[in-house]
Amino acid sequence: MSNAILSELFGQMAEVMEILGEDRFRVNTYRKVSRIIGDIPVEVGMLLESGRLAETPGIGKSSLAKIEEFIKTGSITAHRELLAKIPGSLLDLLKIPGMGPKGVKAVYEKLKVTSIPELKEVIATGALAKLPGFGEKKAAAILRGIDFLEKSTGRIRLDQAAEAAEIVVASVRCLSEDLTIRSAGSLRRRRDTIGDVDILVGCGQGGQASGGVVEAFTKGPNVKEILASGATKGSAIIETSTCDVQVDVRAVGLESFASAWQYFTGSQAHNVRLREIAAKAGLKLNEYGLFKGEKAIPVGSERDIYEELGLVYIAPVLREDRGEIEAAKSGALPVLVEFAEIKGDLHMHTVASDGDCSIEALAEAAAEMGYEYICITDHSHSSAIAGGLSAGQLARQIKQIRKLNDKTGCITILAGSEVDILADGSMDFENELLAELDFVIASIHSGLAGDRSRVTMRTLKAMDNPYVNCIGHPSGRLIGRREAMDIDMAAVIDHAAQTHTALEVNANPWRLDLKDTHCRTAIEAGVKLAIGTDAHSTAGLGLMGFGVATAARGWARQDDVLNCLGAAKLKAFVKKKRQSL
Repeated sequence: MSNAILSELFGQMAEVMEILGEDRFRVNTYRKVSRIIGDIPVEVGMLLESGRLAETPGIGKSSLAKIEEFIKTGSITAHRELLAKIPGSLLDLLKIPGMGPKGVKAVYEKLKVTSIPELKEVIATGALAKLPGFGEKKAAAILRGIDFLEKSTGRIRLDQAAEAAEIVVASVRCLSEDLTIRSAGSLRRRRDTIGDVDILVGCGQGGQASGGVVEAFTKGPNVKEILASGATKGSAIIETSTCDVQVDVRAVGLESFASAWQYFTGSQAHNVRLREIAAKAGLKLNEYGLFKGEKAIPVGSERDIYEELGLVYIAPVLREDRGEIEAAKSGALPVLVEFAEIKGDLHMHTVASDGDCSIEALAEAAAEMGYEYICITDHSHSSAIAGGLSAGQLARQIKQIRKLNDKTGCITILAGSEVDILADGSMDFENELLAELDFVIASIHSGLAGDRSRVTMRTLKAMDNPYVNCIGHPSGRLIGRREAMDIDMAAVIDHAAQTHTALEVNANPWRLDLKDTHCRTAIEAGVKLAIGTDAHSTAGLGLMGFGVATAARGWARQDDVLNCLGAAKLKAFVKKKRQSL
């Protein structure tokens, strides 16, 4: 977990330095180091020992020394010194949508605000609106951001929950390699946000081998607070690289493991329906098993439970009581899309814009994953903050990609772009240039707070362009940080179907956008989904599984997902729209 912790520390240093008004170059350097470390798939300590970390682009001597200090001591002196220069509660202000380090610096220096309650007070008195650079509209937006932040408290992202689960599984696994350890709850169902993490441990008949499981969990190195500790159940607050997470661990006998796993996976609504079916059949279903009177019916797997109830097996991602039980009764459940069916990634960024690696590095990593193709989609020039490409730079990149394809035979590199949808709905590049691309994603990156009619109009107009193949992260949400745009998603989905335009399922855990329910609506309308990692590094390509799970929660099949097509059929999809509009 060193990488995640180090990434967080460097990110915090950058934020504190910006609040303090320190050198912009150092601030940006620390931010870049934070992102590089967070994306490295190998433990930093191993790279440091081998000398490879010193050769990593973006890691200078000063940063390398701080990383070495952390590996040796578990902390960074410069980080501690920076935190000592500001009130600790000041960092909470950075979590508010719309604030940012510059805003925090302004309210801290001019209004002496050090906490969220104090910020709410200066908003109420009108002092914030009078501050240069703010005004009444921005003050109102910040107040909405505070409200959004407070409402989202207690829910964490999917990747944060997965990290907490990995920490706990590792601490329990030390007891024995023979233990059956599985995640349950909303993490297993792959919901976009998670309340707490449930871990189930199967340990011998009757739980005879349960001794030590709870103790190993509650005495783990990342335990911040023990909430409960019993013979077979423990609950604790786990400290991860980015947040604190409540984790519950239960030890059960292997003979009841399948029933317990099904029960604790949920959802509650799904389980209520199953118990109703069981009761009508004269059976009783609970966490301990399936019973006919006092006699237990042998259950070796979850599949056995569903079959005993007259249902086909229902995948965990569908267990939300959204029609899956009716479909299981009638044999109408879809065969859900799987990661193995993904033939390519359609959304990624290189060093040409705001990515951290080259086209060649992304292609090599994708080839190792077994992909047939990737699509390079650097930002367009209006995304200045993301280093968007000018028309000339994109034209040169297209030529570069064509040359690379002549040299590499292991994977096809498609030339694409994530093109900004401008305020009037037009595209950031002229059609003559878009026509040279293999695949075009159109996204809104500015003006997300616009009214419903405006943001909807922009998206619909973008889809009318014959060269736009996909709408990127259609709602614009950032989980826990920014609400979705007030967009008419029904109109977007309907127009996507009419214009032969795919809608993206952005696999980044901050986005997971389209969300699952919108995915299902789109599929029912005949709209193709395009799952993209939005990777800014080779490690970012590994986010694909989150996107596949989100699409599957929306009942997506292989045929519903654009990048389950081979390169030739994908190009045919693009050609069809260009010829029809």
